[in-house]
Amino acid sequence: MRILITNDDGITAPGLKVMEAVAKEIAGPQGEVWTVAPVSEQSGVSHCISYIRPMRLEQLAERRFAVEGSPADCVLAGLHDVLKDTPPDLVLSGVNRGHNVAEDTLYSGTIGAAMEAAMNGHKAIAMSQYYGKYNHDLDDPFDAARAHAAPLVRQLLDKAPWQEKSYATFYNINFPPLPAAKVKGVRTTRQGGRASAAFGVEPHTAHNGRRYLWLSHKADNNSAAPGSDAFEAAQGYATITALHADLTSHAALQAIRQLDTDY
Repeated sequence: MRILITNDDGITAPGLKVMEAVAKEIAGPQGEVWTVAPVSEQSGVSHCISYIRPMRLEQLAERRFAVEGSPADCVLAGLHDVLKDTPPDLVLSGVNRGHNVAEDTLYSGTIGAAMEAAMNGHKAIAMSQYYGKYNHDLDDPFDAARAHAAPLVRQLLDKAPWQEKSYATFYNINFPPLPAAKVKGVRTTRQGGRASAAFGVEPHTAHNGRRYLWLSHKADNNSAAPGSDAFEAAQGYATITALHADLTSHAALQAIRQLDTDY
């Protein structure tokens, strides 16, 4: 199996090393793992692409490349340049430092990379490691992801539907903020929603009198509904959510059908 991996934390991120190890386990001794990741951290860039400027691609080692661009740029570079003649069987994005659940999925560069791969017709999975008081100070905060990622990916490859269309399904896995041995199990979940907006701003005045705004994250996962990614990850479960890029509200569309008119 040939696997392309990327992330949004950058080419030197510890979570990318975890993903490389996971990918090598899945690919097997005869497989190939190719890394195309951003030069620097790109958290929060969502599905951004470098539409109005070129991106520099640099080879760092065998099958390892860095891109001055977003995670979605990295996927495009990997699919249409680095691996254009030998396409991957699977694209993995992560392992992100911090969870990507509920509204976070709309901002996440980790999710954006998997979405881009899916839109290009490739099987894609995003993975994130929730940080909390029970794993933050571990020698390996990615312990849960390192232990449980490969089996979950294999199960998805075996059993999950992979739709062959422009808005193809891709999968979002989040590992709870626990040591691997304390993970309670796996839950298939819907994308959640928290009681308040995911982000706000905190104003600060610098010594020179200029005013700045820092973003603040309101990650109250227990306010999300049971059965959602945010809630179940906070309860100690690894979560799997099926996503796609189609933003259509089908219920609302049906409700406004009476507005259809011929002029």
